[in-house]
Amino acid sequence: MKNILTSWLTDDCEKKIFLLRHGSLQTADNEKRFIGQTDLPLSEHGRRQTEFWSRQLAAWPLEGIFCSDLQRCRETADTIAQNSRAVVTPLAELREIDLGQWDGMRFDQVKKLDPDAFAQRGRDIAGFHPPGGESFNDLRQRVVRVFERQVGKNDGNLLFVSHAGVIRVLLCHLLGMPTANLFRIDQGPAAMNILERRPDGIRFQCLNLLPDTSA
Repeated sequence: MKNILTSWLTDDCEKKIFLLRHGSLQTADNEKRFIGQTDLPLSEHGRRQTEFWSRQLAAWPLEGIFCSDLQRCRETADTIAQNSRAVVTPLAELREIDLGQWDGMRFDQVKKLDPDAFAQRGRDIAGFHPPGGESFNDLRQRVVRVFERQVGKNDGNLLFVSHAGVIRVLLCHLLGMPTANLFRIDQGPAAMNILERRPDGIRFQCLNLLPDTSA
């Protein structure tokens, strides 16, 4: 099988940071919902997406694998670790945004129950807190802290397995973008993002590279 990562990695000597979103989820319906820290499993398709990246990453020695401690990320990380000598370290700081009372609810339910708060979220996507939850600005602060701590402690190739919101706010930080622009960064299920660590800082190699599960 062709290793599609090779075409994106320009320098084998530079250490890589792989940011991977978990694969597709097993849900009871196809309704649009607020899914934050609700602990959903991968679907069968999500497992095939994960197995694809496990085979692709086998060619790149990993010093560490860090993941959200929610099961969709744990399963993703554990599958990839089967082809790696790296140890998986689950970290609660890499969990998806805490959506409080809205977690698991359909968008139309929230809009009907609390139209003012729903509209406020649209006006201030970065700073808005759902009842009992956190804002994307809050998420950015906790994610950047754990990312910088682990990158500072480990010199080799690293893999972070997390969620769409987590990866989006981290990429906003690394790109110097305001949190309010996070949804300008697409992150499909099982999206791979590749960074290189260079003497002058982090350089982006690719964003939102999706797995090929057709074979």
